[in-house]
Amino acid sequence: MDRRLLILWLTIFVDLLGFTLFIPVVPYFAERVGASETMVMLSAAVFSLLVFLCSPIWGSMSDRVGRRPVIIVSIIISAASYLVFAHATSLLLLFVSRILTGIGSGNIAAAQAYVSDITKPQDRAKRIGLVIGASFGLAFAFGPAIGGSIYSHFGLEMLGYVAAGLCAVNLLGVLIALPESLLVMDPTRPINFKPIASTFASLRDKRFRDIFIIGFVYITAFSMMNVSIAFLWEQKYGLDVDHVGLMFSLVGVLSAVSQGALVGVFQKWWGERRMMIYGCVLVGLGLAAIPFVPQIYFVAFSLIPMILLSVGNACLNPSLVAILSRKAEHHELGEVMGQNQGFGSLGRVVGPAMAGPLYAIGWGLPFWVGGAIMIGTLWLVFDYLRSSYTPLPGASEHPAG
Repeated sequence: MDRRLLILWLTIFVDLLGFTLFIPVVPYFAERVGASETMVMLSAAVFSLLVFLCSPIWGSMSDRVGRRPVIIVSIIISAASYLVFAHATSLLLLFVSRILTGIGSGNIAAAQAYVSDITKPQDRAKRIGLVIGASFGLAFAFGPAIGGSIYSHFGLEMLGYVAAGLCAVNLLGVLIALPESLLVMDPTRPINFKPIASTFASLRDKRFRDIFIIGFVYITAFSMMNVSIAFLWEQKYGLDVDHVGLMFSLVGVLSAVSQGALVGVFQKWWGERRMMIYGCVLVGLGLAAIPFVPQIYFVAFSLIPMILLSVGNACLNPSLVAILSRKAEHHELGEVMGQNQGFGSLGRVVGPAMAGPLYAIGWGLPFWVGGAIMIGTLWLVFDYLRSSYTPLPGASEHPAG
């Protein structure tokens, strides 16, 4: 692997590890401060709302001043958010922490632009899957288990300090070892300080519109599961915080293997067209299957929907990002990636906002509705493939039908 990609992978992994430490703790934090499941899920929506508002700003800023400064500043803000979380004894402080984390989440758009800066178009889906997807997967593999164990033995305050410490290590690594990838910067390029207007205005650009919409719908469905599943595992299946962490670790391992090792294989076997189609189907089936896992032999049977989700994500997400990177001009790449992250974050606002009331009605509803949304997304995918898709130069693509 290119040394820069390895350093970038380590940077994203450490940053995401600090984030995933908290995932299994959320239901127990809700009990501690006397908050309802719906209110805690809404804190996840607030985090995503801030990512939506800030991602286009970070993205356009990375086009002007470089990817590296954006990554550095976002790490510092994330560290501050974890220190606030360490002392969160109320729902208000939880929301403050999540707001700061959302503001600081400029890493992913800048990282996607960084990978695209140094990678040929035909290799971008594989490398984005390797660097970004595998980082997510391994962070989920280790973070929740470590977070659950720290919370059980040392409490919430230590968990926040550990996450902030990881950010400090991450910052040191970037300062010492991550070079700038944007060789030519444009100091006159405007920074996008109107994220809402510009994000929705970007839908008028036919190069990106359909991919933005597909990504938004996909993330909406998937985030309904992300915010509900820890509550489901605790309340329906009786898992404690350590076991919830281990389950997320299992999901992370599957995701890391799929995105880190199999994206290139899938691209060779099926091509981007079929990867998008199969991704929608597999994610939809995986979401819908989660509430049907029987309590007896829970771990073994829960592997089925998790494998479907991991493979589906490995097919869909890298393909969407790779297509965007090919359609964007180099001078606008960071902004486009920021807009894409903004639409994904908007999906993470809508998904939790829908999941909370649905979960209150019935445990299975967030998963079944999310699965139905993903199957419905096939209509958008087929329409895009027929009307707007441009294959990789020189690639032998399989037909979409």
